Amino acid sequence: MMDFPVFTLLLAVLPVLPCYPTTFQELHQNRQNQTSIRFLAVGDWGGVPYPPYITPVERATAQEMGRVAEKMGADFVLSLGDNFYYKGVDSVDSPRFQETFERVYTAQSLNIPWYVLAGNHDHAGSVKAQIDYSHKSDRWRFPSFYYELNFRIPNTKRTLTIIMLDTVMLCGNSDDFADEKPRGPLNAVDANRQLTWLQKRMAMSKADFLLVAGHYPVWSVSEHGPTQCLLKRLRPLLVKYKATAYLCGHDHNLQYLQESDVGYVVSGAGNFLDPDTRHWHHVPKNTLKFFTGQASTLGGFVHAEVTKDKMTLTFLQAKGTSLYRTVLPRRDTGDQDGGNDMD
Repeated sequence: MMDFPVFTLLLAVLPVLPCYPTTFQELHQNRQNQTSIRFLAVGDWGGVPYPPYITPVERATAQEMGRVAEKMGADFVLSLGDNFYYKGVDSVDSPRFQETFERVYTAQSLNIPWYVLAGNHDHAGSVKAQIDYSHKSDRWRFPSFYYELNFRIPNTKRTLTIIMLDTVMLCGNSDDFADEKPRGPLNAVDANRQLTWLQKRMAMSKADFLLVAGHYPVWSVSEHGPTQCLLKRLRPLLVKYKATAYLCGHDHNLQYLQESDVGYVVSGAGNFLDPDTRHWHHVPKNTLKFFTGQASTLGGFVHAEVTKDKMTLTFLQAKGTSLYRTVLPRRDTGDQDGGNDMD
């Protein structure tokens, strides 16, 4: 029989998660004739904490993001963490919001929702200040440390779900300058609560396309390499629940890996570039499909388009050309007509 104090502890760690109807995000663009959702994914774009508060890579990447959003279309941006180097922000009134974000991504085509998650450098400051900035900006959307986004693909019966994680809360912080790996969460209860919530949401999901996003990579061939904590705690869920893809940053380059029918996107080239491949042999053989971290690209990001039956990922360099493209299929959820409301 389970000892009563242990059972009480488990109840504290595993909160009750009720089943509730899914809330769908509104797409604010004129989508009358559109049959897809399009977005950009960029990480590690957070400038520097001294004048001019941005880097040449951030500026070039921002300009190309604006051009691509105008030409290829974009309904929103996924911001994959390390939004403000090197120690985040200390206040919702920090000038960094203007210096490194608002005055940089100025293209009208980027005046769309930015769905934000926190990276290790953000956790060096106040993540709550970044969450609170959602109330001061028309496009900055950061409702909580981790959250779920649901979309209806226009003029179809298909749905897209994106689960935004806080991998620092889940695995612990890291010091890039000491090449330190995450050593474990600061608060095990918070980490377990997030993991339980994630498992619950993935298990319930009937979305036709299910994406998970975080800052740390599951698989990476570059400086930080695979994140052991995520290999242990997240990867099994991605495989079990047939996630379409996992998107992240942390390593300052562009990568695409395919493993166990899950796509792994590293898009961390928004501010710095790193060609390091020291973990080339630390990912499963033949899983790496694309890599670039060359300075000549001037930066980079990913464009995604989700249609009725597929998701197309295009990896772009800031100097104006696409580098790699891949297509991922719709999930097999057992609902062949796709006509579900995910309730």
